[in-house]
Formats: sequence, structure tokens, C-alpha cells
Amino acid sequence: MSSSFPWLTALIVVPLLGAVALWVLPAGRTRAVALGVALLELLLGVAALTAFDVADAGAVQLSEVHGWIPAFGVSYAVGVDGVGLILVLMSVLIVPLVVLAAWREQGALTVATDQLRRYLALVLLLEAFIVAVFAARDVFFFYVLFEAMLIPVYFMIGLFGGAQRRYAAVKFLLYSLTGGLIMLVAVIALYLQGPGGPQGFLTENLTGIALDPTAEKLMFSAFFLAFAIKAPMFPVHTWLPDAAENAPAGTSTLLVGVLDKVGTFGMLTLCLPLFPNASRWAAPVVIVLAVISILYGALLAIGQKDLMRLIAYTSVSHFGFIVLGIFAFTSTSVAGSSFYMVNHGLSTAALFLIAGFLVARRGSQQIADFGGLQKVVPVIAGTFLVAGLSALSLPGLSTFISEFLVLVGTFARHPAAAIVASLGVVLAAIYVLWTYQRMFTGPVRPELADMPDAVSREKWVVAPLLALMVVFGFVPGPALDLVRPPASVTLEQVGVQDVPVAATSHITNDEGSDQ
Repeated sequence: MSSSFPWLTALIVVPLLGAVALWVLPAGRTRAVALGVALLELLLGVAALTAFDVADAGAVQLSEVHGWIPAFGVSYAVGVDGVGLILVLMSVLIVPLVVLAAWREQGALTVATDQLRRYLALVLLLEAFIVAVFAARDVFFFYVLFEAMLIPVYFMIGLFGGAQRRYAAVKFLLYSLTGGLIMLVAVIALYLQGPGGPQGFLTENLTGIALDPTAEKLMFSAFFLAFAIKAPMFPVHTWLPDAAENAPAGTSTLLVGVLDKVGTFGMLTLCLPLFPNASRWAAPVVIVLAVISILYGALLAIGQKDLMRLIAYTSVSHFGFIVLGIFAFTSTSVAGSSFYMVNHGLSTAALFLIAGFLVARRGSQQIADFGGLQKVVPVIAGTFLVAGLSALSLPGLSTFISEFLVLVGTFARHPAAAIVASLGVVLAAIYVLWTYQRMFTGPVRPELADMPDAVSREKWVVAPLLALMVVFGFVPGPALDLVRPPASVTLEQVGVQDVPVAATSHITNDEGSDQ
């Protein structure tokens, strides 16, 4: 379904213009301009939601198609189904919170006012690329955006990060470029197998074409590798802990909470519909890798001494759940994975931002340098605990719903994988609660006795994330209404018969329609 107003193009152009404005306006207006642009983007996202027909969430809507390089079959084509829209909304919500968190950013950004201006310009540039990649409906256009996102992130880490920022930035770039270049070969091969013409790269024109079985498996493997690196999944995840440890808290928030969703989004919207036979062929191996990621990420999180690395490893575990649900091939698990992408973004954004507040105060990321803070900074302690409980999927918070759907949906088709993966829930409780105990309980360290609690700006940063965790935890229906229809469409494209899961009927039907 098309729209009379180009909502998605507006969502892409506004942050681009904002990024340009930050380079030409006086330095004293940097913060206000960045926050104003980010809030305008959020309002546009809400307006796009009102123009979206939720009853037809499985169809691509708000579509625009314009010729870009017609001689090579490349188009500027954007459009979203329910999954793409909810990820766009998550992105435009988190960006203004990152801008607000960086209002008085510590470290390299305070060296000169121009430093903060450049950083916020890169944030807005990244936002434009993120929105565009979630909306792209042309495979080559998607690939260009997939690679273009590396540029702002590279500079956000390499210019504004910690002591090992250059190493972390280069490692991130090398991993991502390697996967992207391999994917490019498959993109070209896929086009040559398609119908060609001035719109030969459109996703809809490449879906359902007959492919040689061997060629299809090779192309799937190339796409999947690029997405697995971005996700990140074991064993191509090692760039993430280094990046999270050395990046500013806001960069880690965008990188892990938003940008990495492009990997699992690509698996769901490109790998499965473009290569259905190869997806079924690879599913057993992918499920094993997903279960390994769940347990491996959780075990390494338990052993971390650096707070930012710990949060990064928890994300390796959580992305394992998302990939598991996608390749379990049930409508319940796929819908759960789609919802999990949003909930992980909320909880991880909260954890990274609150961790950034603590690091700015203490001047250290080492967990051992904290202790007894529950008595000193009760608001920060309480918000960290709620975000942590969401990460461990406590009932009543949003992540529980999505993790429950993934595990139950997976159990319907792969009970052994679901049972082993459920151990990740136990390990999550260990790494979250043990971290909280070490940092916030016990006697107060003398040097921390005067640490200031959260100020109003920091409360405004965290409050929307915590509120959504609670709202989606008790009323998941509206979000599930967006992700369930695309899940059914995906299964039809893969050619897999759904396995009904009666235990989830109340969540996926009653709440989705009544609440």
C-alpha cells in the first residue's frame, strides 16, 4: 500500500538535514538543534504509524519506488510491513534519548565544543541510515545502506571512544566489511538470476524465483554470514565486546540496541524469502549456532569484570534467542523473535545509558570499582535493576513475553533446542543479579559516598524505556498485532507449514485483539 505523503522519505531526509545543520550552525546551538531534530523525527515516526493499516500489517505499506540507476536495475524503493515499522519506531525513540544523554557527555566530547557537535552530527547521520535500511525494498539499495552505516559508527568509536578506540573501530570495520563484501558477490549473483530490467533489484521481483540448489545455498551462506557478523552471533561476534568497551555509552546504545538488529532483520526479511530452500537446508546448523550463542554469551557475561563488556556479552546471548526463533519456523517463534528485537533494544539501551551515567561519575568501567551504591544513588540503582530484570526476562516486563514466545514456538518443532536454550534464562539471572549485588549492595566504598544521584535530564532519558518495558510486559497486544501477520507471511514464503501452539493463544490472540 502506498501513501499520499512520503513518510519514510521524510524520516530519512530529516536527520540527514539535521546532520548537515550541525556542521554549519554556531556551536552554542549544537545540543538544541540535535535534540529538536531527533524529537521531530520521533513525531514523524508516530505520524507514520497513524498512516499504517495495522489490520494489514503483513503487507508492505507506505511504499515509494523511484528509479535510481535503472541501467543496472537499482531503485530507490522503501516500504515497511509491521516488523519494519516497529523497528523504525524503536530507532526514532532511542536516538533522542542518546542525544539527551550526551547533553553533558564526559570524556573526549568535552575537549572542545566542536567535538560534541561532530558526534551528534554522526548520531543523526546514523539514524538516517538506520531508518532507510529498515525500510529498503531494493536489495542493492539495502546493501549500500548496510555498508554506509559503518562510516558514522567507525568515527563514533575511533574518534570519541576509550583508550583502545582505534583498535576497536578498525576491528569493527574489518569484520563488517568482510561480511559485506562477501554479501555483495551474492547480491550480484542474485540479480543475474532474476528477471532483470530497470527494477531488477526490487525484493518483490527477486522473491520466489527459481534458483539452482547449489547457487542458492552459496548465496544464502553469503547473506547469512554478513548478517551473523552484524547480529552478532557466535563465532563471528568478537568485535562487539571490544567495541562496547571502548565506545561512548551512547554509541554502544545505538550499536547494540539498534544497529545490530539489522542483522536479524536481514535474516528475517531477505534470507528467508529470497532463499527459502536454502533456509530450510541451513536451519539445523543455524539453530545449533543460536543455542551455542545463548549459552556462550551468558557464560562469558558472568565472568566479565568490565561493565560494558558484560552488557555486550548479554546481547550475544539474547541475539541467540532471536535467531533461534527465526529459524524454528513457527509463527509463534518468528513473531516472538520480531518482538524480541524491540524489547532487547529497550532493555539494552537502558543498561548502556545507565552504565554510562555510572562510568561518568566513577571514571571507571570496572565492576570491582563500585559497591554499595544502592544507598548512595537509589534512583540509578533502581533503574539499573529494572533494566536488568527486563534483560533476564522477568514476568511483567516486556522481554518475558518475547522470550516465552520464542521458546514455546521453538519447542513445538525443536523441543531439544528449546530445552537447552532455556538454560540461558537461568544464566541470565546469575549475571544480572550478581552484577547488581557487586555494584549496588554491601558497604559503601568511601570514595563513592558523595556520588550524585540521577539528575532530571538522566531521569528523562531512562523513564521512557522503563515505561515501555512495563507497558509491553502487561499489554503486548498492540505490538504483537504488528509482528504476527508478517510472521505468517514469512512462513508461507519459506514453504513451511506452521505448527500451532495452543499455550500462546491467550497472548497472541486475546491480548492482541482485546487489549
